[in-house]
Amino acid sequence: MMLISRKEAFERLGELDGWQIHGKNLVKVYPFKGFKEGLKFVNEVGVLAEEKGHHPDVQLGYSEVVLEITTHSAGGLTEKDFELAAAIDRIR
Repeated sequence: MMLISRKEAFERLGELDGWQIHGKNLVKVYPFKGFKEGLKFVNEVGVLAEEKGHHPDVQLGYSEVVLEITTHSAGGLTEKDFELAAAIDRIR
């Protein structure tokens, strides 16, 4: 999987809702009313990630879930990361 340029990454960011680029990662914070809602979302993301064969780093808190996506094997952002981010947004 080929890395995309930083310029292209920021252009692609405009196609996503609420995602940011931090270093070599796409990052988004999803707010929730409580832990149970966030946990349900994390489980849905897990099923999707398994289907796509691409897995985000997940931080589950009481009222938010933080997702970070990168292609570790490529050393940064690839098309696959943006595809996963868009798919995750569709389940939320």
